[in-house]
This record gives sequence, C-alpha cells and structure tokens, in this order.
Amino acid sequence: MDKGLENPRIVVVGAGIAGISVAVALRNELKFDNFTIYEKASSIGGTWRGCGSDVPGHWYSLSTELNPHWDSYYISQPEIRAYWERIFQKHGLLAHTVFNTHVKVVKWDAESRVHNLTLVDPTTGEETTTSAEIVIQAVGGFTAPLFPPDLPGVEKFRGPLWHSLKWRHDVDLAGKRVGVIGNGCSAAQFIPQISEDPSVEVINFCRTAQWMTPRQQYRYPAIIKWVFAHIPFLMRAYRNTIMAKLMTKYMKDTAPAKYHDRLIPSYSPGCKRIIVDPSYLSALHRPNVDLNWESIQEIAEDGVILKNGQAIPLDVIIFGTGFLIVPTDISVQGPNGHTLHDYFDSHGGPTAYLGTVYPGLPNYFTVVGPNTASGHASLLFADEVQIKYILQLIKPIIKGKMKTLEVKAEATDEYNNWIQKRMQNTVFTECFSYYRGDGRDGPKNIATFPGTMRVPVQMKLVGLLRR
Repeated sequence: MDKGLENPRIVVVGAGIAGISVAVALRNELKFDNFTIYEKASSIGGTWRGCGSDVPGHWYSLSTELNPHWDSYYISQPEIRAYWERIFQKHGLLAHTVFNTHVKVVKWDAESRVHNLTLVDPTTGEETTTSAEIVIQAVGGFTAPLFPPDLPGVEKFRGPLWHSLKWRHDVDLAGKRVGVIGNGCSAAQFIPQISEDPSVEVINFCRTAQWMTPRQQYRYPAIIKWVFAHIPFLMRAYRNTIMAKLMTKYMKDTAPAKYHDRLIPSYSPGCKRIIVDPSYLSALHRPNVDLNWESIQEIAEDGVILKNGQAIPLDVIIFGTGFLIVPTDISVQGPNGHTLHDYFDSHGGPTAYLGTVYPGLPNYFTVVGPNTASGHASLLFADEVQIKYILQLIKPIIKGKMKTLEVKAEATDEYNNWIQKRMQNTVFTECFSYYRGDGRDGPKNIATFPGTMRVPVQMKLVGLLRR
C-alpha cells in the first residue's frame, strides 16, 4: 500500500445544515481542523416568507446538539436558522468558512492525487483556484430552483418574477395582483403569508392535487402499536385507506366547498410529499385568494395566457414549483475527463453507492446524495448516518494509511439495482413527483430510500470499495 498523506486538506462545499454537520463531525469526532467550507451565499441561510419545518422541530437538531428550547412542535425558519447559527459559532466554523464563493469545477488530478477546484465570486465573476485531497459536497438537495420546462415566455414578463428559493424581499406586494405558479410544499407555506394583506390579490395556478394533513399530533395506544408491529398488512391498509379518509375529511372540513372536487388527490398518500398544512386551506376562504386549475400556455409581458386562451393580467409572478434535487451548477470531473453528470446520464439519472460515493471519482463524497431521503420525515438523521459513513471512509486517509479511495462500479450497480427493484413495490412510483428528478414520470426514483437507515449496513456492502 502506498504511504499515506500528511495532513490532507478537505474542502466542504456548502455552509447549510449538511455542511455545518460535516464540519462539526470533522472537529468533534476526528479532531481534524484542516478543512475549508465554501459557501456561494453571503451567509448560512435565508428563504421565502412563511418558511418553516413540516416535521417536528426536534428533528431539526443534531443528535449531538439537542435543543430543549424550540418554541413549538413545528418551528419557523428564523428559529431554525438561529439554532444553526449558534452551532456554527459554537464550533468555531467562521474561521473555516469562505462566503460568496461558488465552487464551479472540481477536477481530479490522478498524478498528484488531488482535486483541483475552480472558485467563482458570484458578486464579481472573479475566478480563483485551489486544491484539496478530499472534497465533500454538502450543498443539500434543494439548492437549484425548478422552473416548468414546457412554460415559455418567462423572459417576456415586465414585472417582478422570481422563484421561492430566491425570494425578493425588496418587492412590496401591497396592492399587487400576484400569480403563484405551483401548489406544493413551498407555495402552501408562503401563500397564507402574502395573502394576509387583503390588498394583495393572489391567484394560485395549480396542476396537481396535493394530500394535506393538519398540524397536530396523534397519539397511538399501545394496542394499536402492537397490531401495526405484528400484523403488517393492517398497517399498510391503515396507511392506504384510513389515512386517506382522515386527510380527505380534514381537507373538506377546512377548504371552501367549491374547491373540494379539485383539491382531493386521486393517488395514494405518500406518492408525493404530504403537506402538513400551514393554514393554506384556510387561506383559500379569503376573498383575495383564488385557485385556477387551467394550464398555463405561456407567460406574457403583463401576465399569463392559459391554454383555453384566457389572458390573466398580473403585477408579480412567483414560482412555487419546487426544486432540482441534484445540483447542476458544479462540474465534477474524474481522471478520465468524464463528469459526474455523464455518469448520471449513462445510468438513467443520479446514481451513487449508499448515496455517498461514485465510481471514477476518488476521494469525493456527497451528503444528501441520490436515494437518501425518507420522503416524509426529516432528512437530518439520514445526513448524520451518511456523515458517519464518510468519516469511516476518510479516517484512514487522514491518519496517513492510504491516499485515495474509490467505490467499485460493480458494487454501485448492485446496490442501485437493489434500490430500484425494491422501489417498485412502494407508493413512491405511483405518480409524478420530484422524487423522479424534474417531477415528470421518469422510470427511476432518484430521491427516496426504500427502507430504514439500517438496511445498507445489514446488506454488508460497505467493504466493496477500491483503495
């Protein structure tokens, strides 16, 4: 075996929840400090109005940094951000972080066994370079806005237009006619907020009905838990029928009757992410809020034109159409010149081993990679599982016992064949959703994991790596 590296450098891409979690683990668990976090934004957070958690707040904290001070069961974005800012400061990560720096290119040099990185200042366009023996991509899964690919005319609109991911806090919506395109999780959060002002007229253009559940806690008696544990088909029946009935009742009890026929989905609960209703259904009773289910043909200079020919004048357009769950703005290149996206294209979409490593890319790791999401719970536990796995892999490099590590292609194929085969019998394959990349009916689920976080360990695939 080659002699290992002396004090290798690690680059962490992204200073969000995943990146901060990686940095905390490097310092606390490996006692390693030779790392730099590059963040393209000017700070560690920021999102749309009304943004908050749709899972319990205690799932938004690290297992090593529990927070007893959450104000409520579901928490708001400012509270989440304040928690992570405290973690960031507590662990001295500011000294390791470079803001306003976008990682544009990551290219592996086989001869020197380092990644050469091209960095760009998004405010000036200035490019610089750096290198690192190890790169950990931790930008998360919702970092790039998804615009409907078949909707022309975006560039024609003369008024303010933005995606919820890039919220325009400088635009005053008072007295404006606002078109909101999309009715998923993010739109359901900000529509109740912007429509609180009665002078703001909101037209929500919808494509697909969404399952919604109330924001309240259910407690199951011990006997019900026993039944679910020992008679699995009853639990599945509960999931597929009883839960659908409960959500249908809630939605009909809460939303205006004129929308009932269109609001109730025809697919099974869980095929898309279930929305924990942030008062969206109640907001539909407001006289300044209207739903429109006609498809949009194109965006015009002063509004939208529907496929039935109707023109809807608008002052502002906000896209709440979701996100690309795989970053597209980083060119990751292996020693043979092939890129990570070339590999994805050859495999029908994003593909990784344990959602973490890729054939042909030595010493390159991802947090929140392909098929790591639960679908309906916090992703933070999966993050922590992945980070522990990454630490296991890089520890021998840090300790000088090896220089490079790369997953075998056959191990990756075996693992992903198992993933997709197991996925066929889940609710995730029933309908269009972002679990399939761009929300279209593709054959491959690239987002969710069809099992518990213990399954990869039980499969004993961890040893199938090439050094």
